[in-house]
Amino acid sequence: MPICCFIMTATIDTIRDDFSFLDDWEDRYRYVIELGNGLAPYPDEYRDNTHKVPGCVSQVWLRPMRGEGPDPVIEFLGDSDAHIVRGLVAIMIAFYSGRRASEIASADAENLLRDLGLDEHLTPQRANGLRSMIARIRQEAETALGETVGGS
Repeated sequence: MPICCFIMTATIDTIRDDFSFLDDWEDRYRYVIELGNGLAPYPDEYRDNTHKVPGCVSQVWLRPMRGEGPDPVIEFLGDSDAHIVRGLVAIMIAFYSGRRASEIASADAENLLRDLGLDEHLTPQRANGLRSMIARIRQEAETALGETVGGS
């Protein structure tokens, strides 16, 4: 049975465990692709410049969905037109989605990249694109927090 059949519920802890189990980087890349295949469908109406992540060589779209309150929970949908990048989107969604804005703003994604070994095994273009995704997600969290502070 392909991994993609149960990936949509993969947590970041599961992803970390799976990465540690896979010794070969070819297997890890296949796993990243399977993670991308498990992403929730991305609505076509959000494939626009507003949701496009600048700084990525491949096309990447992220749609944040904010909860209510002074420190809202933010969920993310995402997609890419490239298989490996789509898997990286899935990893970032597993890491950030469903957390409070304050947690997202302070979460150390660079440490996650080191833990998974992605910091050493991605091309410079993909690494830059991944950092652009991280910056966009953090910006969304900081905007959510700033709007709350500005509105009180």
